[in-house]
This record gives sequence, C-alpha cells and structure tokens, in this order.
Amino acid sequence: MVKQTAVEQDDNAAEPQHGDDLAGAFGGNVRRRREEAGLTLEQLSTQSSVSRAMLSKVERGEKSPTIGIASRIAYALDASLSDLIGAPTAVSSGAAIVMRKSDRPIFRDPETGFERHMVSAAPGAGGPEMVVHYLPAQVSTGLLPAYPPGTEKQLVVLEGTVTVAIGGISETLSTGDSLFFRADADHGFANRTNAPCEYIMVISRRS
Repeated sequence: MVKQTAVEQDDNAAEPQHGDDLAGAFGGNVRRRREEAGLTLEQLSTQSSVSRAMLSKVERGEKSPTIGIASRIAYALDASLSDLIGAPTAVSSGAAIVMRKSDRPIFRDPETGFERHMVSAAPGAGGPEMVVHYLPAQVSTGLLPAYPPGTEKQLVVLEGTVTVAIGGISETLSTGDSLFFRADADHGFANRTNAPCEYIMVISRRS
C-alpha cells in the first residue's frame, strides 16, 4: 500500500528535522507573501483549507509542512513552491550562472521522505523551471492542487518507476520514459514499487 501524505490531518505534521532550515525559510516567505496580499491568517486558512493553527506554526518555523500542505498554501497565495522555498545560491560568471549541488534548495516532506530539489540555477530569469523529485519506495505525494491555466509539465524518469495521476487518469513510467501533461488539473506522483525512484521535471508557463 502506497503511503499517502496526511494532508487532511495537517496539525499532525512532523517537526522539522535537525539542521534543516526549510521550515524557517518557507515560513518567512509564506508570511511575507500573505502580508503582501493583505490576507489574515483566517483568510489564508479558508483559501488554502489549512488550519489557522497549522499556518501559524508554519509561519513561525515551528512545523515543516508536508508536500500536500505546502502545495495548498502556495496555490492559495498564487505562488509557486519554488517562490516559497527560496532562491538558490548561484554564482554568475558573466555568460553563465552556476549552482553547485551542495547549494540546491531542497524541500523534504517530513512524513514520507519525498524530496523536491530545485536545480534551475536562475529560476527568476524567466522561462521554464527544472526540479528533481525523489520518491522513496511505496510513497505518494497524494493529489496536489492544479496549477494556473497555461502551466505545463514534462518529466523524464532517471531511475525507478513512477505513476502519475492527472485529472482522473494515470500513467506509469519506468527508467528512461518521459511524459508531457497540462498541469491545470489536480495531479500527483506515486511510487508503488519497493525501490526508490527519481525523475527530472520541467515546469513551463504560457503567458
């Protein structure tokens, strides 16, 4: 049985892992975005279906959210997950921008071990964004909220097997397989095998 993220029981999210600064950075960005939008915690709670208590703990850096909770907060704030995770540390040499692997911003789901690695060296420069997803064995993200209309995703599996659910249908991909889909419907990723899987995903947004 694939382990789901417990998005409904958001107050039971795990505590941040020692040494992981995601909670503080994510929470600070959530609070900044909420205040810029002129929203109270109660209003954001209503829009995201995340409890006020949980949102308060996230903003203070006391809780590291699951991928389901983080996605719902981002959707309610009209932001991307990368916006809330924070910009990568990158160095410009004039003609190119380099981000070392050790400097990648990484979102870790504290309940399932799912990881989302930002690998775009300059995500604010416009154009597509590239991320790497790591799914442990028998783990699912659950259904994530639809992206804004015009958002498209393409992925290629580096290792293992992943099942992608999109708007009521599903596709199972193995190492080397690739997939394109429009992300303006609820969608999710599941690893139903006993081995981990890893895949690259490119997110683009039509203007």
